Amino acid sequence: MTPTERFKALGLNLPPAPAPLGVYKPLLIDGKHVYVSGHGTVKDDKSLIIGRIGQDMDMEAGKLAAQQVGLAILSTLVTNLGSLDKIKRVIKVLGMVNCTPDFERHPYIINGCSELFAKVWGEENGIGVRSAVGMGSLPDNIPVEIEALFELA
Repeated sequence: MTPTERFKALGLNLPPAPAPLGVYKPLLIDGKHVYVSGHGTVKDDKSLIIGRIGQDMDMEAGKLAAQQVGLAILSTLVTNLGSLDKIKRVIKVLGMVNCTPDFERHPYIINGCSELFAKVWGEENGIGVRSAVGMGSLPDNIPVEIEALFELA
């Protein structure tokens, strides 16, 4: 199956690709690499999931928020490249978690995005290197922000 076929089989929706809210590009191609700027928790109606993990939401809600960020990243890829099939593999994911100081399960939260990418590109190509870190705050009080690096097919 192609990445596009795998995504369709999941039965998930892509939210609208978010427009930059600052001075940056949502995506940049350099040779065989696609750099995707930090994305937030954009929902289908363009609103954001907001809240701090450990205070306003639990880990499961945080993991779902990270999946939603992954969907926003996929939307940016489709909008700019035309298809998920133009991506060969995930190289790196950096996940930032807006959480209370005592929260320690950052990797679990970012698994929401990583598991999505593994389903779309398969385990061999959908799992790259990764960092998952906690932050004292994120823009608009979103619970998760993720940036990623991909290799073009």
